[in-house]
Amino acid sequence: MSESLQTTDVAAVDADSLNLLELLDQTAIAVREAGAALRERFGDVVRYQTREELMRALAANDDTALDILRPRLTGLRPDAGWVEDELDGGALPPGEWWVVDPAEGNVNHLHALPDWAVTATLVRENQPVLTVVHLPLTGETYTALAGAGAHLNGRPLHVSRIADLGLSIVATSQARPDEDEKVVRRVGSSITAMLFDALVVRTAVPATLHLVNVAAGRIDAFWQFAGARADLLPGALLVTEAGGRISDAQGRPWTPQSESFLAAAPGVHAQAAATLSR
Repeated sequence: MSESLQTTDVAAVDADSLNLLELLDQTAIAVREAGAALRERFGDVVRYQTREELMRALAANDDTALDILRPRLTGLRPDAGWVEDELDGGALPPGEWWVVDPAEGNVNHLHALPDWAVTATLVRENQPVLTVVHLPLTGETYTALAGAGAHLNGRPLHVSRIADLGLSIVATSQARPDEDEKVVRRVGSSITAMLFDALVVRTAVPATLHLVNVAAGRIDAFWQFAGARADLLPGALLVTEAGGRISDAQGRPWTPQSESFLAAAPGVHAQAAATLSR
């Protein structure tokens, strides 16, 4: 993949374009339905005392959404594979795959924090074809179709036009709990570097919510070390289709096997990569 995500060649699938638009619409309906089910479970802080209790609470949310998403999405694309673990990374086998995060920001949901979403991305030959990110508490639905732009509730999105990292809001997210110490220290040093070079640095989970903000022009750059397909592919397609650039943290082409990720407005992409490379 280049820094402008190498999405599926829509020109080569013109005969299928109307079907893809319909598939995007139907995927959005399924994702919104799953989000509504999770919204019904949202409110009070879920108490837990052990790691086992936490994992059961997280799984209950996942299962609530997956009970809706899996049959609906499988019905829409019966031959597509299904990624079981939202924390998986790396390349997928050939063919089409649904990459789904049934409760992106699940731990926030358990803590009655509003920063969570439901996402579904169709990947073809390791390139994202379409994606839907739905925020049930705000009613925002972000969609992107390869080669056809990114939208928020049907309105076109465009990344920021800012050209000075010193005037930029940037963000990062931890990739996962129990991250390798080397990665954790790299995250810390990158935040320190950005505190010197950027206007404001935001740190929070989940990654997808930062990336929709990059696509919408609210945040100018997002980076992360390590990461999973489910928390980067939806935002990668949204940012690219909104006119942004993606790469690894050093500015090299990004793939799901890369050890870092950077998405930014074109005017600050090179500056952000230079800061992260120090």
